[in-house]
Amino acid sequence: MATKIRLQRHGKKGKPFYHVVVADARAPRDGKFIERIGSYNPNTNPATIILDFDRALTWVNNGAQPTDTARAILSYKGVLYKKHLQGGVKKGAFDEAKAEELFAAWTEGNDAKIEGKKSGLAQSKGEAKKAALAAEAKKKEEKAAAIAAKNAPVEEAAAEEATEEAAEENTEETEG
Repeated sequence: MATKIRLQRHGKKGKPFYHVVVADARAPRDGKFIERIGSYNPNTNPATIILDFDRALTWVNNGAQPTDTARAILSYKGVLYKKHLQGGVKKGAFDEAKAEELFAAWTEGNDAKIEGKKSGLAQSKGEAKKAALAAEAKKKEEKAAAIAAKNAPVEEAAAEEATEEAAEENTEETEG
C-alpha cells in the first residue's frame, strides 16, 4: 500500500488548521488516515508546528512519501536531515556519534534562527506601539493647542471689553 504524509484541513473558513497525517494515497484529503503524527497552524507568526519526530522519521524510513507542504514541514523540523544522516551512517561515511553531533549542531542553529525571528517580531511590535503612542501624544498636543488658540481670543476680547467699559465709566465719572 502506498502511503503519503500529508495535511488534513480543519478549522473554519479563512482560519485553516491542519493535522499532519499518514494516509493511504488513495484516501481523500480529509478522509480516512492511518496515523496522526502532528499539527500545523499557519495562522500564528511564526507558524506553529507540533510533530512527533520519531514517528515521522519511522514513516519516512518505511517509504511514506510526503506531499510538498508536508516535505517542507518535515525539513523544517529536521526529519529529512536526520534521514539523510542515517543514510550516511549506513554507507559508512561517518559513525553514529558524528551523525548525532551534526544533527545537534543543526538543531541549535535552527532554534537560534527561530528565536531570532520571534524576538525580531516582538521588537518590531514594541517599536510600532511606541510610534503609535508618540503619534497619539503629538495629535493630542496639536488638539490642545488648537483648543487653546480658539479659547484665547475670546478671553482677550472679554478683557478688552472690560477695559473699554472701565474706560467709559471713568470718562462718565469725570464728566458728571
